[in-house]
Amino acid sequence: MGGGGRGGRARTQRKHFQQSRENVWKHPKPPPSSQNGHDNATWTPFATQNSAFDEYYKEQRIVASEEWDTFVEVLRTPLPATFRINSSSQFSADIRSQLENDFLQSLQAEVVEGGETEAIRPLLWYPENLAWHTNFSRMQLRKNQTLERFHEFLKLENEIGNITRQEAVSMVPPLFLDVHPSHFVLDMCAAPGSKTFQLLEIIYKSCKAGSLPDGMVMANDLDVQRCNLLIHQTKRMCTANLIVTNHEAQHFPGCRLNRNHETISSDQHISQLLFDRVLCDVPCSGDGTLRKAPDLWRKWSTGMGHGLHSLQVLIAMRGASLLKVGGRMVYSTCSMNPIENEAVVAEILRRCGGSVELVDVSHELPQLIRRPGLKRWKVLDKGMWLGSYKDVPNSRRSVIHHSMFPSGRSFQDLFDSNHNVDMQNDINDGDNGDSEDSVQTMENSTTNDFTEEVSNFPLERCVRIVPHDQNSGAFFIAVLQKVSPLPAIQEKPKRGIAKKHVKPANPDIEDKEVLQVDLLENTSKEVLEAVSVADVSEIESNIMDLEVRSSVSHEEWNSGEEAREPENAESIARVAQGKRKLQIQGRWRGVDPVIFFKDDVIINSIKAFYGIDKQFPFNGHLISRNSDPNHVKRIYYVSKSVKDVLELNFSVGQQLKIASIGLKMFERQSSREGSSAPCSFRISSEGLPVILPYITKQIIHASPVDFKRLLQNKAVRFADFVDAEFGEKAANLMLGCCVVVLGKGNIADSESFQVDESTIAIGCWKGRASLTVMVTATDCQELLERLLVRLDSTWLFCARRQAVQ
Repeated sequence: MGGGGRGGRARTQRKHFQQSRENVWKHPKPPPSSQNGHDNATWTPFATQNSAFDEYYKEQRIVASEEWDTFVEVLRTPLPATFRINSSSQFSADIRSQLENDFLQSLQAEVVEGGETEAIRPLLWYPENLAWHTNFSRMQLRKNQTLERFHEFLKLENEIGNITRQEAVSMVPPLFLDVHPSHFVLDMCAAPGSKTFQLLEIIYKSCKAGSLPDGMVMANDLDVQRCNLLIHQTKRMCTANLIVTNHEAQHFPGCRLNRNHETISSDQHISQLLFDRVLCDVPCSGDGTLRKAPDLWRKWSTGMGHGLHSLQVLIAMRGASLLKVGGRMVYSTCSMNPIENEAVVAEILRRCGGSVELVDVSHELPQLIRRPGLKRWKVLDKGMWLGSYKDVPNSRRSVIHHSMFPSGRSFQDLFDSNHNVDMQNDINDGDNGDSEDSVQTMENSTTNDFTEEVSNFPLERCVRIVPHDQNSGAFFIAVLQKVSPLPAIQEKPKRGIAKKHVKPANPDIEDKEVLQVDLLENTSKEVLEAVSVADVSEIESNIMDLEVRSSVSHEEWNSGEEAREPENAESIARVAQGKRKLQIQGRWRGVDPVIFFKDDVIINSIKAFYGIDKQFPFNGHLISRNSDPNHVKRIYYVSKSVKDVLELNFSVGQQLKIASIGLKMFERQSSREGSSAPCSFRISSEGLPVILPYITKQIIHASPVDFKRLLQNKAVRFADFVDAEFGEKAANLMLGCCVVVLGKGNIADSESFQVDESTIAIGCWKGRASLTVMVTATDCQELLERLLVRLDSTWLFCARRQAVQ
């Protein structure tokens, strides 16, 4: 849809990523003394070696021994730049054509000898040639003058939102997620947002002009500054189907509405926040990005992966609990470490007890070169290789967890498997069953020989991408499908104490109604014990209070302004009720409230001024972030799916901490001239494509020549338009915002106007003597470049026809 729709975005958010880090691939300059010949000191480039890295991954057999040299050699070279065309952009076909017919040939002379044979090429495994690989690193694109036109093209289209610069392997997880336009999708660790943008593209792909998909994307990130990056990235998409939240992923709220809740409306469609698809791209050690961030070479250690393993399991389990039965979840990392990859996937399957299955995706994206997951690996701790949890010294069992090993069996399980029943009974009968001496006795009773375990799960179905297969980064992907509700969790028994059993989960009750699997990890001991022995009905009655507890960040919970951590389940319930009252008032620290905008005076003035058709859904779709309607500067528009989620969120006490929501549709005009206009709100460039089919007033159609003149001059007097009739129509508009649509002939054609994917329109301001474009300079530049050939060819054709006549 026309105008690009990105004007007025919050540019202050760029400060978080404008602080570029040192280019470690560039050779540092020698000191001034060396340049003057006063010192013979030498300098060396950044080291891209780490003996611990080599030892670790050779032992893990991450690649075959004969491939090792090639593998490491590629890891030490800069990562080529890759980007993806936004499939929902109206100019996607034009951009792809420009790449195929212009840059593909013009850049061929810049191919580096000994490298790839093509300067740029489409990624064959990505659908419809929408993703492209270049033979140049990011530094080469910035520094090489002959690549300047291509670099400027990438910068402009990326800023507009027509393309997204993204690492090739990072594009893979959303494709394996198999998202449909009607799906509710959760991106648990979304920042900086390239995958979120990709998910939005997919749900918008089959939408007609002016319509919105039935699905939505909820993008979450823990860090506030990273949320700002996420918001900036996704704003380019101009979508009403996105909610950005700020939560710990492992504690993401379930927003489950009590069945007996009396305030639920009759048209409420959802009573709990569940998702058709979950993307679980977890925090990781990131050694798959060594080509992009070579400073990781000197920082790398095995402890990086060990320290993240438990968090990764928690996040993944929370994602599984929020997934609908029949839904699909993708677990992914940019790490090569099996402790962060296969070990986590095996633990998910182990905890879920058959309710989640690992999907074989070998037939999907057949042209993507991938390798199967590992079924055996070892753990390295303090320089000692461990093949099984029984090899872990007692002093290290708080750091090295049994879930890190292929079998995932704890020491107790390993002990029981050796049938040492008599010794177990002696320990249970003794007074010091948990003493170090007893544990040491158990250790001595087991085999001390080194044994390497093999997982009994089909981990070969996982996807491993290594750099030298297709000149990319490294990535790990596992696709999981939920086939039944998760089982109720059982309390793990202490060593030497008989196991306690709880009632099995009711198969007719969704798993989140039974127990929040990961929610209880960081709650107090008393609450854990209370939940572990409760039956299903008791858990169902108390789970809402536990969810409210988890939805408050640890910083807020422990601060002086909030209540202290409760000591039992009753006090949690009591505090939760109080927190809910605060949340209804929108009191999330540092976040503006989300309020349904219902000011009839303002809404009716907007409808009347623009002649908005009654078919356009207004009720319940307008949002503001200010509780005072007289001071509302922006009105946002949300899709029906987002509206339903918001209504649920209000019903459960605003458990979602919403950082950004909806599409900016109307913006208050603050200029002096604007204050005298009949309508004080103008249509934003972002929202114009959605509301354009429903506007019947303040809309005019310009010839290509006059439309081009508007873009070039930004402001044009009525008398200066080539088409005098168009200038007269513009002068007769009411003072204020108006919409100018590009006609399809040499003159404005308003009789047969019908919005479709090719319709181009921009917002303008009708002043007392001129028409002024309300589109950013970047958007104007983009439209001019995209339309230049089209407009010039149309003008030339019409001029020749007039000359013949």
